[in-house]
Formats: sequence, C-alpha cells, structure tokens
Amino acid sequence: MKKFTLDLVNKYQKYISVGRPQKCKYYPSCSNYTSLAIEEFGAKGLLMGLWRLIRCNPFSNGGVDYPSESSRDRLKERLSA
Repeated sequence: MKKFTLDLVNKYQKYISVGRPQKCKYYPSCSNYTSLAIEEFGAKGLLMGLWRLIRCNPFSNGGVDYPSESSRDRLKERLSA
C-alpha cells in the first residue's frame, strides 16, 4: 500500500503538476509533504497529507510545514540529488 500511494504521488508530480505554476501556500508543496509523510509514517502519512490538502486553501496563511524534523533533512537530500 505504501509503495502504491508513493507511486501515485510521484506520477502526479511527474505528469500533472510539472507544467503548472506553483500555487501551494506551504513549503514543502502539498505533494512533497504527502510523499515525505507516507515514507515516514505509512498509512498515517496519507491521512496527514489529506489534512494538509484541506488546510491548503485561500483562507490559510501557509508557511513552512514539515511532517517531522527528520523529513526536513530527507527533503534537502532529495532536492540536492
């Protein structure tokens, strides 16, 4: 299940969001957040990602929001590769 949901998020990032302008008010983007959360927490990470999507709306302030402290380091490694 974990691999399947990560594949879905990766396909979304690769084929759907790649040509669109960044609109997410949060950093990392909602799809990166969801991917990090699923990698670290499994099924709970999927719920965390869904909650993040609900919070990402025109009325939110946005900001920097990581699933956990260790995910910040993993994102830095992922982006530098």
